[in-house]
Amino acid sequence: MGEHHHHQSETTARRMIITMLLNFGITLVEIIGGVMSGSLSLISDALHNFSDGIAIIVSYGALRLSQKPRSSRYTFGLKRAQILAAILNSGVLLAISIYLVQEAVSKLLHPQAIDGRLMLVVASFGLIANLIGTWLLHRGAQSNMNIRSAYLHLLSDAVSSVAVILGALAITFYGQYWVDPILTLLIAAYIGWESWKIIQQAIDVLMLKAPGSISMEDLEMALKEIPGICDVHHIHLWQVDDRNIHFQAHIGVDDTLLSATASIAARIEQKLSEDFGIGHVTLQFEAGSCLTGNYRDTSPPAE
Repeated sequence: MGEHHHHQSETTARRMIITMLLNFGITLVEIIGGVMSGSLSLISDALHNFSDGIAIIVSYGALRLSQKPRSSRYTFGLKRAQILAAILNSGVLLAISIYLVQEAVSKLLHPQAIDGRLMLVVASFGLIANLIGTWLLHRGAQSNMNIRSAYLHLLSDAVSSVAVILGALAITFYGQYWVDPILTLLIAAYIGWESWKIIQQAIDVLMLKAPGSISMEDLEMALKEIPGICDVHHIHLWQVDDRNIHFQAHIGVDDTLLSATASIAARIEQKLSEDFGIGHVTLQFEAGSCLTGNYRDTSPPAE
């Protein structure tokens, strides 16, 4: 399983490098095309593509850091480098969205002539490159918040390229120059909203929030159904990153030998792994709390 995950990470890393080079190429073409055509949405798309390239560099570095083994100083390893990268990338996108809104409002108040045909050609080139990059990162984005933040850069850029193409058609055939800043506003709103959602999710991980997909009540009830357990308390549930969920708790059992708790611990780990996707479990067994009537005594009656 670990070897498969490592192979998948290496494949994702190679795809990230290819996508980064594609985005810097798009940026250069769109800046030149935007200046020559006078299109703000084309220049905004170029800035977005440039941020894509930087985002992929950040995500690539974080991916490499997260693969380093844990040490005596970093006992969890550097897995949260990817969470920090997700916040950084999404924060940059949010700032770009605010800038685009300001520029779009200025263009609405002071409209300028735009070369729609050149805008159409350049935006089409950008769309093709963005679709390739989105396809390359799609698989890795499904299970990794860091890759998902880079993937979002590319996906939102593909969407914005479609919008720019539609705007270019409207300008070319109907002379509707106001379409350009309106499209920029829509692109900025979409990017800003998606970025904010990733930032919120990353902050939840850093603040040790329990995963929203797990009900603490259901988890506690499931553990109390295991024979030999009468009480579960001091529960802590958190994520190290968007893949690894950790659990620790005090488990109340009848007064017994420590070796007798091994089978109970094995059942707990199996239950948490299979039913809740929890992979790291730390337990502290306690005797003396089984006099409350919650204990499910499944031992055979004394003869």
